[in-house]
Amino acid sequence: MTTSASSSAAPRAAADGPVIDSLVEANERYAEAFTDPGMDARPVRQVAVVACMDARLDLHKALGLRLGDCHTIRNAGGVVTDDVIRSLTISQRALGTRSVVLIHHSGCGMESVTEDFRHELEMEVGQRPSWAVEAFRDVDQDVRQSIQRVRTSPFLLHTDDVRGFVFDVKTGRLREITPA
Repeated sequence: MTTSASSSAAPRAAADGPVIDSLVEANERYAEAFTDPGMDARPVRQVAVVACMDARLDLHKALGLRLGDCHTIRNAGGVVTDDVIRSLTISQRALGTRSVVLIHHSGCGMESVTEDFRHELEMEVGQRPSWAVEAFRDVDQDVRQSIQRVRTSPFLLHTDDVRGFVFDVKTGRLREITPA
């Protein structure tokens, strides 16, 4: 079984203590030099980016974005789920975004997981997850499906400027996916 609950891999610890402690210490250093940028929650470039949570994707650098430019929504696989639609709806209707960029990537872990993951998890913890795994075998097709989910959502105001890409983790380049 490959659920995180049964994984034997320990989290990487900082040289002087647990990971979370090192993050809190880094925040203390950050806060010492922090100044309020004086912006609100509305993204300057009126764009929302939906992407995979993979740690290899530095979206701001890869897309030339700065603080305040976009809303970023991330999950396993970068798939458009009901919760992503919820976030996009709030982003558009309450905070003014008009464009949606969808980014999957090469070598995604969601290509090696199956819906059996839910069954295994249920056997381990005694409760079936209410969510779908949203695993996929073909990254291009999953981007197309995500584009379609955004374009057909009745909750979204702006569905004509939606584009999907696959980020190559070896080269750093985006490859655009033509919708179905």
